[in-house]
Amino acid sequence: MNVILPVPERPPPPRRFLFLQGPVSPFFAEVAAGLRALGHAAHRINLCLGDRLFWRGPGAVDFRGRLRDWPGFVGAFLDRHAITDLVLLGEQRAYHRIAIEAARARGIAVTVTDFGYIRPDWVVLERDGMGAESRFPREPAAIRALAAACPAPDMTPRFADSFPRQAAWDVAFHLANLLPFPFRHYETWLLHHPIPAYLGTALRLLRRGRDTRRAAAALDALRGRGPLYLFAMQMENDYSIRAYSDFRSNDEAIALAVESFARGAAAEAHLLVKVHPLDPGLKAWGRRIRRIAAASGVEGRVHVLDGALHMDPVIEACRGVVTVNSTVGIRSIAMGRATCALGRAIYGVEGLVWRGPLDAFWREAPPPDPALTAAFLRAIAACLHVRGVYYRRPGLDAAVAGTVRRLHLGAVNVPLPEGEEAALPG
Repeated sequence: MNVILPVPERPPPPRRFLFLQGPVSPFFAEVAAGLRALGHAAHRINLCLGDRLFWRGPGAVDFRGRLRDWPGFVGAFLDRHAITDLVLLGEQRAYHRIAIEAARARGIAVTVTDFGYIRPDWVVLERDGMGAESRFPREPAAIRALAAACPAPDMTPRFADSFPRQAAWDVAFHLANLLPFPFRHYETWLLHHPIPAYLGTALRLLRRGRDTRRAAAALDALRGRGPLYLFAMQMENDYSIRAYSDFRSNDEAIALAVESFARGAAAEAHLLVKVHPLDPGLKAWGRRIRRIAAASGVEGRVHVLDGALHMDPVIEACRGVVTVNSTVGIRSIAMGRATCALGRAIYGVEGLVWRGPLDAFWREAPPPDPALTAAFLRAIAACLHVRGVYYRRPGLDAAVAGTVRRLHLGAVNVPLPEGEEAALPG
C-alpha cells in the first residue's frame, strides 16, 4: 500500500460532498459551510434524531427506512446528486459500510475522520478508512521515503478540548435516538444501551479521584521491584477492537496477555492493566482481571490501574507495552518502549513493534528503531492529520479550517503543499 498520491497544483473544480454521521459536535456542519463558501456543494443524510441536532445549513434529508432499504436509498442519492466525495466518521458502522461500498463502486472518494492517532489535539482525516483499513504504508522503506517529503511536526499541544461539553453532547445525541419517532427504524452502532452505560460512567467519574490516587500509589509502590509491563485496555464499543482485531471482548485480550506473561516474563516482573478512563463500568474489571491472573498463577504480579492517571508516567515506568491497537501504542513507540499490538494497527510495522511470539516479548523485545519512529510520526502528522479538536474553540475552529483546506485541495493522505498549511488561530 502506497500513500504517496499527487497533490493538485491548483484546487480542483467544485465538487459535491455527502456527509453522513460524524463527531457529535458542530464539526461536520461547519466544514460543510466552509466548503460551500469555496463553491462546493454539501449534502447530508440524517440517519437518526441525534444527527439532526448537530446539523445546520441546507442540503439535509432524512432516511427513516429500515437498514435493508438503505443500500437502494444511498445509491440513488449518490447518483441523483452526482456526489464526488463521501465524508464520515466510523467506517465500520453498518450504514457507513454500505455507503462506502456504494461510493467505491461509483469511483467516489471516501474520507474518514476521528480523534487523532497523535494526541491530544490532532484530528485524523484519512482516505478510505483507519487502522487496518488505512492506506498508510506498512513497509519501513516506504515510510522513510514518505517522511522525507514531509515537514517536521510541532508536537507541542496548542488546543485544549472540553470533556464536559463532549459528554453533554454525547448524552443529547444518544438519548434523542431513544425517542420512537421519527426515526423508529434506526439501528445504533452501540454495544450497550446508553442509559446503563451513562449511569456506569457517571459512577466511575464520581470515583475517579479516589481511583487515580490509588493507581498512582500502586505505581509508586511497584517501582524498583522488578521490570514492569503495561497492558492498555480500550473501549469494547470501539471498532478498533470490534473490526480490527480477532477479540470479541477485552476479557479475551487480557486473558491472552496475562497467560503469556505468566509463561514468558521473568519471575520478578509485574504487569499493569490500565482500564480505559471512559470505560462505562458495566464490567467489574478489578474482579475479572484478578480472576484471570489467579487462573494463570500470577495473581500477585498483575495489578489493575483505574482512574485518570496520565499515561506518560505509566509508560515511562515500564519496559514494554502491550495493547490491541490503542493509540497508547503510538505513544509507547514515541517514548522508546518495546511495544506489541495484538490487533491490526496502523503502527504494526517491523521496527516499530514486536512482531515475534508474544511469549518472547517479555524478555526479548527491543525498543523501537528511533529513526523509523521519527519518520513514522513525521509522516502520519503531515499526511493523515489536521491540528485541532472537536469540542472546544479555538481548537474546533482550527480543525474545521484544516479539514476544509484539505478537502478543498483534494490533499487527503498527502502533505499539504508548501504554503498551504492552515493558519491556525491561537
